[in-house]
This record gives sequence, C-alpha cells and structure tokens, in this order.
Amino acid sequence: MTDTGSGTFRVEMTIHPDRGAKGAEVPSHDQQDVDGLRDEVQRVLSGATESDKSAKEVLKAIVDQVAYGFSDASYPNRDKAAQALKEAEKLARMAKHPDRMSMHDVAKFNGRLDKYHNDPLFAERFATRLGAKGTLQFWTEMTDAHAGATGADLDRMKSLQNNLSMTLATASFSDSDSMQSWKKDMLGEMNTSFHADPTNPVKSPVGALGSQVMSSLMHRGQFDTEFLDAYRSKVFKADKAAGRSNTKDLWETGNRGIDLVFGEANGRDPLYGVFDALSHNPEAAVHAFESKSDLNHMLDSTKYTDRGASLGQALETAVTGVAAGDKAPAALPHSETQVHIMANVMQAVAQPDGGSSLVDKSIGAHFGHMAASYMPEISRAFGGPSSEDVFLSGSADPAGLNKTDVTRFLSAVSTDANGRAAIRYGESVYTGSLIDAHLSDPALFDGSRTQVLEDIGRNAGVIEGIVGRSVADADIGSAVDIEHEENDALKQQGDFFKTVVSTGIGVGAVTLVPDTRVGAVRGAVGGGFFSGVAGMAVDRLFDGKELDNALDESLYRTGQDLNKMQESVNQQTQWSVEEALKRHHVDLPKGGTDDLIRNAVNDGWESSDSIMEDAQKRPSA
Repeated sequence: MTDTGSGTFRVEMTIHPDRGAKGAEVPSHDQQDVDGLRDEVQRVLSGATESDKSAKEVLKAIVDQVAYGFSDASYPNRDKAAQALKEAEKLARMAKHPDRMSMHDVAKFNGRLDKYHNDPLFAERFATRLGAKGTLQFWTEMTDAHAGATGADLDRMKSLQNNLSMTLATASFSDSDSMQSWKKDMLGEMNTSFHADPTNPVKSPVGALGSQVMSSLMHRGQFDTEFLDAYRSKVFKADKAAGRSNTKDLWETGNRGIDLVFGEANGRDPLYGVFDALSHNPEAAVHAFESKSDLNHMLDSTKYTDRGASLGQALETAVTGVAAGDKAPAALPHSETQVHIMANVMQAVAQPDGGSSLVDKSIGAHFGHMAASYMPEISRAFGGPSSEDVFLSGSADPAGLNKTDVTRFLSAVSTDANGRAAIRYGESVYTGSLIDAHLSDPALFDGSRTQVLEDIGRNAGVIEGIVGRSVADADIGSAVDIEHEENDALKQQGDFFKTVVSTGIGVGAVTLVPDTRVGAVRGAVGGGFFSGVAGMAVDRLFDGKELDNALDESLYRTGQDLNKMQESVNQQTQWSVEEALKRHHVDLPKGGTDDLIRNAVNDGWESSDSIMEDAQKRPSA
C-alpha cells in the first residue's frame, strides 16, 4: 500500500523475496484480490475515530497475517480492530504472571478469550506477545495453581482450557513473521521440562514436557495443517521409539503428579490432544495415517493405553473427510488415500493374531461409523467385478477394499453393540438410497429393475448376515443383557444417523452425491431424496416398528435370535422397496416384488455363512 498524497493511496501486490525462492510455487492473485484488500483498507480508514498511530498498527497487523499480503481478517472499522489488539496485549501481560491472577482475574481473562478466540488479530497478537515458551509456562502454572478445583471453579477452568486452545488454533493460521517464530519455538520446546515452581524442592524434578503441555491445549479448535503436521510428526516419532507396549511408561514415568487437564484424564499422554486436534482437521488427519507403520503402531498402542476413543474419532475424520462435530450438506467423495487408510484399518482389525481385540467400547462406534460411510465400497467388495452399475459410489477407488478383510472387520466390529448398530444403520441407509436411486432413474443400470433389486437385496442379506452370525458366534452375555445393550446402542446410534440423513454428513448413501458418472443423482438432494426412503429406514430402526404377528418383538430389538434378525432385514428391505415404488410411481406387482426381495435377502443371508467360513475360523455349528 503506497500513500499517493491528498488522502489517497494505491494498493499493489508484493511478493516477499524469499517466498518464491528455489522454484517454490507462488499463489496467483488477480485484480479482484487487490481490490478486496483496497476495500478492506478503505473501510478501516473510513470508520476511524482514533489516532493515525492506531490506524497504522491495525493495517500492518491485517497485512502481516498472511505471507502474500492478503488476509481474511475483517473489521467494520479501525477501532474494533485496535480494541482486539489492545485486549490481546493486556491478556498477554496478565498471562506472564499467572501467580498474580486471582480467581476473579481468571474469570475476566477467560471472558475475554471467550469473546475473541476466533479473532485472527487478537489470537496472533496474544500468542506472539506471550511467546511459545511463555504459553507453555503459563498453562503449567495455571494447572498447578488450580489443581483440585471443584464446582464453579472447575467449570471455569475447563472453559479457560477450551478457550485458550481455540485461541491458539486461530493464531496458528497466521503467516506473520512473529507467528512463524512462535511455531518454530514451540516445536523446539517440545522436549523442554516445564515446572510450576522450579525453586520448590517438593515438586517433581522432571516436570511436564513441552509436548505434554501443548497437547493439553489442542483438544478444541482447528489448527493449521502445516503446523499440526510438523507437531504430530514429532510426537508420533517419540511414541513409536518407545514401542507400543512401553508408550504409556514413556509419558507417565516421573510425571505421575502432573495433571494438565481439567476434567477427565490428566494430559500426560500427548497423543490425546494430538488425536483430538486431528479430528478437527481432516486434511491433517489423512496426513497422519497415510503411513501404514504409524497407523498400525497407534492402533496397537490402544491395547496398552486409554487412547481408543480419541484415536477412533481421528480415524473417522481421516477416512470420511468430515471433522468431528461438523455438519455438511453432502459428504465429500472418498479419495484414493482415504480408501487406502480405510483398507489398512480393516486389515489391522482383520489380523488373526489379535486384530479383533482392537475393537472395544471406546472405539467400536467409530469403527461402525467408518463402516457405514464405506458401505458403497464394502458392497462392491462383496459384489465383485462389474458390480459398479448396481452399487453406486462417488469413491475415487470404489474397489479398493479386500473382501476377506472387510468380512473379518465387520465381524469384529459387530461384537460391540454401538459398532454393530452403526453398521446396521449404515446398511439400511445405503440399501434404501440405492433402491430409491435405481427406481427413480432406470438409466443408472443397464438391466431390468427386478435384476437390480435382486442384487441390492442379496447384498443387504450378506452384510446383515455377517453381523448376526458374528453376534451369535461370540455368544455375548445373557439374552436380557444383550437386549438392553442393543436397545441402548440403537437409540444412541439412531440419534447420530438421524443427523446423518437430515444433514448429509458423510455416511453411506450420501456418497452418491459427488459429481461422478452417476452425477444425475445429485439433484435428488434438493428434492428430499435423503429424507425419503433412507430417512424412513432410520426411523424404523430407531423407533422399533412392530412386525406383524410378532408379539412385542420390534425390528432389530434382539441380538441373539438369528431367525428374527433375518426376518427383520428382509422386512426392512421390502419396506424400502415398497416406499420407493410409491414415491416414484413405478408399477411392479407387490406380491412378486416382495417374493423377489425375500428370496434375494435370504440368499445373501445364507451366503454370509460361507463368506465367513472362508474368511475366519468359526465355532462349529
């Protein structure tokens, strides 16, 4: 920006000399970008009521945020931006002396973080003024000073930890020179020992490692991918060096008095925070698990730690592309890398020497969600070559899953109540959506409608048969316990899948939406496609619709009686066909269609027995 005199200025794009060095790619910016920056500067100047000094500081802060002189920071006037910078300066000064902060000061401090944690200027200024080392020291002292907090004080400290995490996440996206130094310094402090009071001989001489402190501040917010990649890589390397069975001792030894988290856990294992950060950044999550060696180590380490739930959520984010807690109008298509990661997860769980032990209550639901999201690829694995016209998919590698691994994975996950509930919902959503799609557009399949319905029905029987037989083989608990567990899981997963169907989060049939060769189906979203047959299928599972002549027995309300489970999937598939026929005014005889579906599902159900026999050793019949 150049002052041209007479109260005017000129905006030009300037590339820093080192940014394009050594053949590095330099993003292109057009006149629209330049005009956007000019307009932002004009808004700041036009709204000013303070001194020219504050205007200069604000404008410099906005431009400094990104490497090429452009920023997403937007403020209605200069005063608002100047106030954000002042607040950051004030809080950074307070944070340098946490020993002087009363609980009243903490409340005020947290209130300002709560207001400004998404503000890019505030976040960058706060982080850089405090510095990487100062950030780690501040949190070390705060957790020590308020250890044992209860009631309202505990709630306030939890809120403070969340707001501080989100503030640092926002700051991580800044490309200012100061923030680049902060990131570099943070990576350099990961093995530094931090003490709340180094002069106190009663305190542990070891202290908390910088990686432990920083990871405890990564549970909330989305961190910049480049920074998260570098940080995660160092933590993964240290964890792997210890070996999967020694990883807990690596972070616990000498640190048993440290508690860096307000609430559950203690923050000593930095992988908790890393996994949570990855779960909020799908791109970084994919990067984290591209390496089969890293993936297998992290999965194996759950046998010796309590990381399962956090790892499961990070893996779910990686293979679906949907960040934890996010809602999207439609799922992203699975990339080749995502399918590769999913295949490696399945292979790890499918291993005959203890792979199934990876499935427990902490990770089972996440594995189930992942299976639900990959129903198109799973169906292709069972359908075999040339089944792409039946089992529609937007996947970049729809045939990328191994049939034996898929079978063993579904079988293992089915032993967990939430895992099998998620698989059942996913199968029902995908089956209902396929039926809806093919009956609405016969051009999707070069064959008769009865033929495609038969293929879909058989696939439903195979998947549900694997689930049912796996539960029966495992002989899990008493009938009363199973029914109670099953009902709870169906309710819990039903809440999740109701959201899936209504918002289009990346599960099951929603992968039909991407613009591929079956792009004709895309328009169905606006027409209520996913709230139609698929939504009704979820409602039936969720509500437990009664079957005719089955006294007090609801759909899928039992986990042990194979005959009832077989009847249930049969009825569920027939209902989906019936609804789709009415919805699209397709004239097929009801009796003949019901008979076709029943025979197809039964055929698939019987085939599941031999498919499982081929894939794994089972109890004798």
